[in-house]
Amino acid sequence: MSQFVLNGHPVTLDIDDDTPLLWALRDALHLKGTKFGCGIGFCGACTVHVNGRAIRSCITPLGAVAGQQVTTIEGLDPDGSHPLQKAWIAVQAPQCGYCQPGQIMQAATLLKDFPDPSDADINAVMAGNLCRCMAYLRIRKAIKLAAAELKDGSSHA
Repeated sequence: MSQFVLNGHPVTLDIDDDTPLLWALRDALHLKGTKFGCGIGFCGACTVHVNGRAIRSCITPLGAVAGQQVTTIEGLDPDGSHPLQKAWIAVQAPQCGYCQPGQIMQAATLLKDFPDPSDADINAVMAGNLCRCMAYLRIRKAIKLAAAELKDGSSHA
């Protein structure tokens, strides 16, 4: 039995603690925003936050998040008003969109650590999130747009 807080709400799951968090989110809790990509923590499509830090949910056992705060793309800002979500739309960052929830979740951690990120900061932190459509330039542009909005104090992190 695993208990944790998901997107601000307490959750109790009666499934094996060795189950990858990704499958608990998608199959048991029916949150489909977090995607399966590689299954070995390499591509970043499954990125979520645990206690505000980006992790790969495909390689994180459910038992590892017991008592922790888990945030998925659905919980980043349920009405889509997070500066990153708005910036992604403004610059039309995604092409196919499959990897974008993981990209946004990784970028949210990036902006906590680097509120005014350089290209080198973005490249270093986002390097583990792969995009088959090669939307990296638009992703960088969206991150910088969101950083500027956050810097202006007109929104939340």
